[in-house]
Amino acid sequence: MSEAQILTLSCADRPGITARVASYLFDQGCNILEAQQFNDRDNDRFFMRVEFDPQGKPVETIRSGLEQLASAFAMDWQLRGKHAPRKVLLMVSKFDHCLGDLLYRSHIGELPMDVVGIVGNHPRAALNIPLPPDVTYHHFPITKETKPQQEAQVKGVVEETGAELVVLARYMQILSDDMTRFLTGRCINIHHSFLPGFKGARPYHQAHARGVKMIGATAHYVTADLDEGPIIHQDVEAITHADQPDDLVRKGRDIERRVLAEAVRMHLQDRVLLNGDKTVVFKS
Repeated sequence: MSEAQILTLSCADRPGITARVASYLFDQGCNILEAQQFNDRDNDRFFMRVEFDPQGKPVETIRSGLEQLASAFAMDWQLRGKHAPRKVLLMVSKFDHCLGDLLYRSHIGELPMDVVGIVGNHPRAALNIPLPPDVTYHHFPITKETKPQQEAQVKGVVEETGAELVVLARYMQILSDDMTRFLTGRCINIHHSFLPGFKGARPYHQAHARGVKMIGATAHYVTADLDEGPIIHQDVEAITHADQPDDLVRKGRDIERRVLAEAVRMHLQDRVLLNGDKTVVFKS
């Protein structure tokens, strides 16, 4: 069996898109393994994800025909090998639980990613976990005055390594508008709150002060609007009146780890398509 391919596309909604895509793949001798679609009736947009086996057909031949089909429907589209690892740059501050979780999942093959570097705004010694010996740790300190220079260093690493995705694994710095534009659609953040509630700093303390009965975490794409980027994945956990802020922080660490890992997994599997300020997420 040849390597499975993943086709993702979006375009203006109109009749016949699904039939044309399926017919084209059939005509090429491909075997469709999984197909999902979504028609956004509010915006008249169509979204589709198709996983298929080329059955030995050259991928470039299939791609050439897809280019013609995409042109006819004015599609935004991508074709990628299912098992091709993506180059990922991880960023962290002092809280390293999400970083450690992502590195472990990558090590055991759960996340198909090639970690091309780790950027921290604190020294390596500030972390409590061992790091892979073959992954470079970049210590880029940052202050209000040096922010432009520090972000230029981060951009340099992204460009030099060819990073396709940047993950803010509890990186506790606000990216500039220029940086968010540079990383549009390829930067995922984990916010330790069930957005849109309790945005900004110390959300668990905000939640405790309000006496909430449930806390959560949100993974989203980073935009210039703080904590308001398109949401990819969320999860929650029940708490009680007896829980103190430290209890919420402890329980929150577990939620943050699993929410970020799931968001990264879905992004790597091309299951997340941007739809304006929202996302279309094709679950597996």
